[in-house]
Amino acid sequence: MTNILTTLSVSHVPQAIIVGAVLAFLTAQVIMNVVLKATTTTVNGWSTTMKAGQPGNGILLRAAFARTLPAVNVVQEAAYWTTTRDSAGQTLRGQHEYVLHFPPGQHPPNDAFWSLTMTDVAGFMVKNPIDRYSVGSRSGSSLVSNADGSIDIHIQRTAPSGHESNWLPAPTGNFKLMLRAYLPGPAVLDGKYHVPPVTRVR
Repeated sequence: MTNILTTLSVSHVPQAIIVGAVLAFLTAQVIMNVVLKATTTTVNGWSTTMKAGQPGNGILLRAAFARTLPAVNVVQEAAYWTTTRDSAGQTLRGQHEYVLHFPPGQHPPNDAFWSLTMTDVAGFMVKNPIDRYSVGSRSGSSLVSNADGSIDIHIQRTAPSGHESNWLPAPTGNFKLMLRAYLPGPAVLDGKYHVPPVTRVR
């Protein structure tokens, strides 16, 4: 009888280890999400953090950044904003049409360049008819300013008539936008700059 019980107990050890490891992993994920959320600011639907890459970050915060932004720079090198919501708080979807409007002089302040990238919600780029996955201020960019100096970026599945230069093609399903500013200006670093909301127009 003792031998049978011993055999049963031993046979359950690997299963207990696996269950314990899974529970530990899930607990760590929850804790990392809480820690990351505590360092994140959301304005106009755009979320950002100024804590990435800082030397005082604890191990859980470093792990959270490594999981969500594996190639992220310190904020003095590059600032990042992400959104999956429009100005009404609704999920960004490919069946709708949106505009990101930068008033004159209100594009992300920087000493290098800025860019807006389109991905699916998992962060992967989705094939589109013109092989355009980002737009921005880099040399050779096709963006055209309005007469008053403002910039409208049209985010939709089909080409916007008359605004093809400012078109960022959207996938058929839900999607995510990431805005980057390299060598961000003081207004970004001190938190005074806010990215305009993404407005649904159709």
